Order: sequence, then structure tokens, then C-alpha cells
Amino acid sequence: MIPPPTCGNGGPAGGVRCPVVTEPDFVRRTRSSYDTVADDYGVWIRGELAAKPLDRALLGGFAELVRATGAGPVADIGCGPGRVAAHLTGLGLTVFGIDLSPKMVALARRTYPDLRFDEGSMTALDIADGTLGGVVAWYTVIHIPDELLPGVFAEFNRVLAPGGYLQLAFQVGDETMHRTEAGGHSISLDFHRRRPDRVAELLSEAGYAVHARTVRAPDGYGDFPEQTPQGFVLARKPIGTNQP
Repeated sequence: MIPPPTCGNGGPAGGVRCPVVTEPDFVRRTRSSYDTVADDYGVWIRGELAAKPLDRALLGGFAELVRATGAGPVADIGCGPGRVAAHLTGLGLTVFGIDLSPKMVALARRTYPDLRFDEGSMTALDIADGTLGGVVAWYTVIHIPDELLPGVFAEFNRVLAPGGYLQLAFQVGDETMHRTEAGGHSISLDFHRRRPDRVAELLSEAGYAVHARTVRAPDGYGDFPEQTPQGFVLARKPIGTNQP
């Protein structure tokens, strides 16, 4: 059963508008940017997983591990147009998506009407403690500033059931790239590139057991060319724990 939303970050819950709270500038810029590009991005990204067999293999391994726990549903955090949630659903998981951008959520609902998608922020999830068997954040923590990343990992830990898994994907590097244009649209987005070892260190500090860290060389061909290596870290909330 997918847990219902609560009222923790100013988003809608149970049909009732929650109180609005002050949010950081990067959150507003990220929401606005993805609202601006939502429709074009949804068309462009639709076939990405089909073109990346190694990425599908990593998601397949995550799905198999989560199914074995029987611990609960999976949240696709920063779900965008919903392609990862749909892929994991096809692998036998019960998945719902959460995204900061209302237009991305609307697009995901139109594209996958049988799945659930909600507005929300990974910095304050409207999900009860210990209710998820898995969390996937597929190229979404890339917009979180370094100083806030430990808090986000703690939030993921909070909502995971003991034994639940976290799968991250991100761009590898040491720099932050700022983009002001995408597909002819004006945006304002920061992309924080990180080293898998540093991400694994932060996860360990947040109470996870890190199970795997993988770096894939950039794929410079096809419709989805990459300029940087791609990083993937799989971690688990230890059994017998509640919160970090």
C-alpha cells in the first residue's frame, strides 16, 4: 500500500492546501526551471532508459533487492515525467513519484494515469517514518547544494523501513555547473557533480550501509550524449534501526 501524503512541506495533502513555508532560493529556481521545460523535456527524455542498458541493469538490481525485502512501496524522488517510476513498476515494484515541479507532476499523471504522482520536496517529504521499502533519486540530488545534502540523506533514511534500499544516480566530478538555457528556454539551474566516494561517505554518516558504488564512462553517442562519467551508489538502511 502506498502511504498517503501528510502535511510537512507546504504541498497539498488529502485535498487540503498545507500552510506555505519559506523556501530557499534554489528550490524556487529549480521548480520554475522544470516547469518551464516540462513538456519539451518529457518528449526528449522518454527513450533514455531504452538507450542505456547498463542503467537499466542497475535499476533492475535495485528492484530485485527491494522485492526480496517485502518492506513496502518505493518512492521515485524527483520523478520528473515519471519514466523511472513506470520502469520500476514494470519490474514488479509498487512505485509512486514525487516532484517539485507541478508541471512535471501533471505531465507524469497524463503519461502514466495508473500511477500516483505528488508534488513535494526531498528536503521535507510528506511521508511517514519507516514506511518505504525503497527510495530512488535518479539524477535529482544533483540540484541540492553540498551543505544541504546530509539533511536530504537523513530525510530519505527517515522514510525508509529498516532494510530498505536507496539508489542514487548523479554526474561525477568536483564542480558545480550553472545553466541558464535548455532547449531554447531560459532557466536557472545548478548541477552539483560529486565523487562516489564522497557520496558514500555522507551516506555512511547518515546511518546507511553502502552496498555498491559504480562509475560508468560517459556515453558520447546517440540521442543522449554525456560529457561526464556517471555515478551510482546503492545503500541500505540497516535492519534493526529506526532513524539515524
